Amino acid sequence: MNRSSLRRIAAPGVAAIALATALSACGASNETSADSGSAAEGESSLSGELAGAGASSQERAQEAWSTAFQAANSGATVTYDPVGSGDGRTQFIEGGVAFAGSDAYLDDDEKELSGAKERCEGQDPIEVPAYVSPIAIVFNLEGVDELNLDAKTAAEIFDGKITTWNDPAIADLNPDAELPDERITPVHRSDDSGTTENFTDWLGQAGDGAWGYDADGVWPAKGGEAAEGTSGVISAVTNGTGTIGYADESQAGDLAIAKVKVGEEFVEATPEAAAKVIEESERVSGRPDVDMAFEVNRTTDAADTYPVVLVSYLIACQTYADQAEADLVKGYLSYIVSDEGQKAAADNAGAAALSSSVAEEAQAIVDKISASS
Repeated sequence: MNRSSLRRIAAPGVAAIALATALSACGASNETSADSGSAAEGESSLSGELAGAGASSQERAQEAWSTAFQAANSGATVTYDPVGSGDGRTQFIEGGVAFAGSDAYLDDDEKELSGAKERCEGQDPIEVPAYVSPIAIVFNLEGVDELNLDAKTAAEIFDGKITTWNDPAIADLNPDAELPDERITPVHRSDDSGTTENFTDWLGQAGDGAWGYDADGVWPAKGGEAAEGTSGVISAVTNGTGTIGYADESQAGDLAIAKVKVGEEFVEATPEAAAKVIEESERVSGRPDVDMAFEVNRTTDAADTYPVVLVSYLIACQTYADQAEADLVKGYLSYIVSDEGQKAAADNAGAAALSSSVAEEAQAIVDKISASS
């Protein structure tokens, strides 16, 4: 697969109250959705099973969202399989799940966008952001707790061109570190991953020509160690020596995280710094009005910004054949983009909450979900 452009809990009781309010609003816009009277009392009539699949980076946020949603809807069961962005998009297109989570937006390099439109009865699929999250460059190097990297040096490390930790390129960026003469073991994802696509997009755009590959969800370079899923990368880096990898910051655990050079400063991988990049990023041109894909600005020099980020999306249809399924998808996605849902993602997954204007636009799109008959 070769993609030349990036496609790019709160306490259950509190979450339930907020969700009930959101569902009540949904009822006003869709007369067949949950009864607004029961929703105002902290319960709703939504019931049934809702299945999603996709980005492993969404796993912790999805756990928080589904817990809160089910607390407010005792008859509903939400499952999310963190199989990776690529497999999640495939399962959605093939009709195996009602919605997908993806760290890269749909495009037609592999006919995914047209496939999703066909699955959605000829209508453009809905694609709205769930949150923004920094991608952490995690490392495990004895005696070194802090590390500075620029995109060019990171590209040469992950492409196997820089092979030892005391290489002059790394040493120049870390004059105060005692870097050992130890072999570097770069770890990458083995599955089709939106995290990989976002990470390789940064290497390519900001790497000053050092990364000779297109942005891709499938790791394009030879060498290194491959691991499946976010948890696999974290495990490989943790259990290795002299290892370095990339993963959603929320799942970095106790691993050390490198700072990234932006302009003349080195910036930490924080949600706040990640959110600032989106403020400078443009929307992908030529997309339908139910699609909110962003082209992330990877080469920014703005202060206190962190460009190694992913915008994690929710993909769904505008209409579903079954009324109950349509109500479940609409109710669940409405909660995710709500203030309470965004707080749950921030608290449990370290994500940057959507700005109010982005969240409002996403909610207006989610409001379009209905039954086809």
